[in-house]
Amino acid sequence: MSTLEEILNIKYPIIQGGMGNISNATLASSISNAGGLGTIGVGTLTPQEIEIMIIETKEKTSNSFCVNIPLSVNPYVKEMINLVIQYKVPIVSLSAGNPAPFISLFKDNGIKIISVVASVKQAIKVEKLGVDVVVAEGYEAAGINSALETTTLTLIPQIVKEVNIPVVAAGGIGDGKGLAAMLALGASGVQMGTRFIATKEAPFHPNYKEAIIKAQDGNTVIVGRTFGKIRRLIDTPYAQSLLELEKKGTAELFQEKTSEHYHKVGAIEGKLTDGFINGGQIAGLIDDVPTVEELLKKMVNEAKKQLQQVFVKLNTYEDSE
Repeated sequence: MSTLEEILNIKYPIIQGGMGNISNATLASSISNAGGLGTIGVGTLTPQEIEIMIIETKEKTSNSFCVNIPLSVNPYVKEMINLVIQYKVPIVSLSAGNPAPFISLFKDNGIKIISVVASVKQAIKVEKLGVDVVVAEGYEAAGINSALETTTLTLIPQIVKEVNIPVVAAGGIGDGKGLAAMLALGASGVQMGTRFIATKEAPFHPNYKEAIIKAQDGNTVIVGRTFGKIRRLIDTPYAQSLLELEKKGTAELFQEKTSEHYHKVGAIEGKLTDGFINGGQIAGLIDDVPTVEELLKKMVNEAKKQLQQVFVKLNTYEDSE
């Protein structure tokens, strides 16, 4: 089996999450240039907006990058697929829907396929369909989450046991120790979103970055359980207003108040009383704003050190028959 790095043509086994509607060419290209896999998340954006972003990303990096298409979210799926093919984007990530109808089209055009899953059943299914890589996302992750609420720690080893393609761990990872832990569980790499928000190249509002830096272990909140629309956010005044809305509002109003308009108001404009900001549970561990290159190098070096320490410790134990 080819390695994750070989399949995606990357130096480090670190992938950027989709960050629909607020991802951008600057951050994606910086991650790719630093040796990871940068990603453009199409979210609910238009084909015209994504075309501009793809062109800009290609101008800023000659390395591999990815386009994430949430199949049940974006109203222009056919057009997005055509753009990926037209501009020869090397990798596509498919999430929030059934990838089956699109697999052969991407394969015929030499495009590698990542599928985002939240269960063993989904992972087995997409492997049979012929995807190249599985991203298994646990409940710790930022943004829209699976109703299964399975943690990354329990999800990864179960999926690794059942599939033969590379498995990338997502949710709750933000440093080298997290990378080492996921590799120890059998994952081939990691995907991160929240950690990349707090980087120098990420063009998000300083209020967003500051909220992540200040966050402690209990400063994320789940909204949307009442309406079956689970989403993990940084706990802000707007997030609290969404919890109140669940008690007395309607599903339609909740859907409106968690639309991408309010995502941009929080993340891009920095108005934390008028819009929301996604954030994973790993936010409590983040306390600096490095460059992307500094982050990736530090993570890999820290992972090496951590795994070496574990190896030394294990070698002090007597073998048992």
